[in-house]
Amino acid sequence: MISALLSAHLNVRAAFRLARTGLHLFWGCVTVALVFPFVGLPRRRALKQRWSQQLMDVLGIRVVIESNGQLTGLLVANHISFLDIYVINALEPAAFVSKDEVADWPLIGWLCRHTETIFLARGNRRAAQRTSATMTAQLRSGACIAVFPEGTSSRGDAVLPFHSALFQPAVDAGTTVTPVALRYEDRTGRLHAAPAYVDDITLLECLWSIACATGLVVRVAILPALDPAAAERRHLSAAAHQAISERLNPSRPAPPDVRRGVEIPRDLPTARPSTLRPRDNLSPTPSDSFPA
Repeated sequence: MISALLSAHLNVRAAFRLARTGLHLFWGCVTVALVFPFVGLPRRRALKQRWSQQLMDVLGIRVVIESNGQLTGLLVANHISFLDIYVINALEPAAFVSKDEVADWPLIGWLCRHTETIFLARGNRRAAQRTSATMTAQLRSGACIAVFPEGTSSRGDAVLPFHSALFQPAVDAGTTVTPVALRYEDRTGRLHAAPAYVDDITLLECLWSIACATGLVVRVAILPALDPAAAERRHLSAAAHQAISERLNPSRPAPPDVRRGVEIPRDLPTARPSTLRPRDNLSPTPSDSFPA
């Protein structure tokens, strides 16, 4: 009897969260359609950040920041869920590189198309070159761009190999590469499976799992930035992969020459922490990928 009442309570709460999420998505579309055309880029980014922060509240997700640096330049993160985009935007509004099918998602796709998202058609080398050029230009202008170099999502218990091509725009623009480690947990610190957008799960099924979750916490570790002048893209990719992997799994060190499927070139200098100063922040507060 008690378990049945508890289950009914959780289902009602989840339905309420989903209803609020739908209204929040609608409000985001209204803001983008009616406000964005009349305000400048700094204001649009501030609104995007506030909307993302409110989405975390609506879904009952607590964001915990563990910082060893600043979110600046090219942000590279492990990818677990569609929520990752809004978690990062809640901290620093960024332009994301995303697979082009996201543009067709209901409401979310429309929002992405109007909030600086850079879409990429997979398997199209010419489109990849255009994407790289767009990223380079935006990084040179001081924009913050975020990518998920794994090229797909995981359960969050390991970091998949990185596509190094996504690091080339940072090298070309001479801007920092900031590794970001994401981990979804329950109240006890154990890995939480609800946000994982993997296997054959649909977007609505994943959203329902998130809405049903209790005590969901996302830890965002902002790791020291890497200097693109110190190495070429393959070594930047390996260094970022190593930093994120070791932060998420400190008790499971990777072998010295191969970190979880990412080969570290032997003939390159070690990527070192960046000494570049971040550009002025346009926000008021502190993919997936193309072929390598």
